[in-house]
Amino acid sequence: MAWTERLTLAERAARAAGELLRTRFGRHLLIRSKGVRSNLVTDADTQAEALVRAMIARQFPDDAVLGEEEGLRGAGSARWIIDPLDGTTNFTHGYPFFSVSVAYEADGAVVLGVVYDPMRDELFVAQRGEPSRCNGGAIGVSKTAQLRDALLVTGFPPFAGGEPPNLAPFEELMVRGQALRRDGSAALDLCYVASGRFDAFWEPALHAWDIAAGALIVEQAGGRVSDYRGGALVLDGGQIVASNRLIHDGMIEVLKNFA
Repeated sequence: MAWTERLTLAERAARAAGELLRTRFGRHLLIRSKGVRSNLVTDADTQAEALVRAMIARQFPDDAVLGEEEGLRGAGSARWIIDPLDGTTNFTHGYPFFSVSVAYEADGAVVLGVVYDPMRDELFVAQRGEPSRCNGGAIGVSKTAQLRDALLVTGFPPFAGGEPPNLAPFEELMVRGQALRRDGSAALDLCYVASGRFDAFWEPALHAWDIAAGALIVEQAGGRVSDYRGGALVLDGGQIVASNRLIHDGMIEVLKNFA
């Protein structure tokens, strides 16, 4: 089935929300915590999500929408999955690494995904069965064949106290790989794997809106996504590994111990 109209809408919506975020970046924000101190939401998050939801409602009023800030509205076997601002902590601190993520899922499979970086004006796009693209040009994963030569990236979910989740695998993979980064936007991290800038990404405790679009972009760029045991990715399964395929088994060798 062709998804041309929805893909076009996803691109337009991601750019529109990104433009809103760009105009709010570095300006006064209303900030509050969701549940724990390190899980932030701003009025820019809610405004961007409202904008995307309104654009979807105008063109496809019967479509269900799952968003980070407002949850699921509507019902059916298909749904939009949106993160209006992935990287809120970066955004609130003036660190220019954040994104808008828009995906569409039909019959249990994500069929299109768009991630927009408004600060670099990079639009990453994937449609199932077609090559991933960035600003219209095809992208592909890296050819790094050994974990010891890999540039890895990860993130740490919000936590209320004690040892941060993901610290143990972080320490293990820090010495297994060549270098390790933590940038603060899972959606963009996935796109960087898809474009060969990173060789692999992993992170626990993510939600469907964090990874739906980015995971498809990795797959359609020739990469592989899975859970920590190498099984099929579950969007709300709480763990993801994404790689260039070549080092995936090496990542799983470590991460299966933390599944």
